[in-house]
Amino acid sequence: MSIMRKMRESPELRTVQDPDTPIYSIGTVARMLEISVFTLRMYEREGLVLPHKSASNQRRYSQNDIDRLKCIRQAITEKKFGIAAIKTIYSLIPCWSILPCFKEDREHCEAYANHAQPCWAYRHVNNICASRECRECRVYRDHSDCRKVKQSIMNISPAP
Repeated sequence: MSIMRKMRESPELRTVQDPDTPIYSIGTVARMLEISVFTLRMYEREGLVLPHKSASNQRRYSQNDIDRLKCIRQAITEKKFGIAAIKTIYSLIPCWSILPCFKEDREHCEAYANHAQPCWAYRHVNNICASRECRECRVYRDHSDCRKVKQSIMNISPAP
């Protein structure tokens, strides 16, 4: 029986209701996705995923993080996208429209001005996101599913 099937059938895991609850260790996620811990850390360094870190600095992943990682793996293995292409796609999510932010905030926002990486990978200074935790932000949290990323990009409206 595969580890994924065992985990799906586990009564303890079925009791978790919130898909944003970070419960899975990095080793467990690596086994679930059949990738290495090194690969997961690389995705984190590249700003593709923001695992929760415990007080002892241990990474914990939620179901939404796993969904995001599946989307990333699908883009790499099936679509043959590189990390830079995936970062560019995430950078196209219209964060200014989702939050929404004011024109003054956009003037001080690297994520609005650039398209090299997702908004959650930038250090925000002098804008609405400066005091926000990126992992908790709707832009990051609500775009773990590939279809949601596509839908957000399709619905881009020009900034007022």
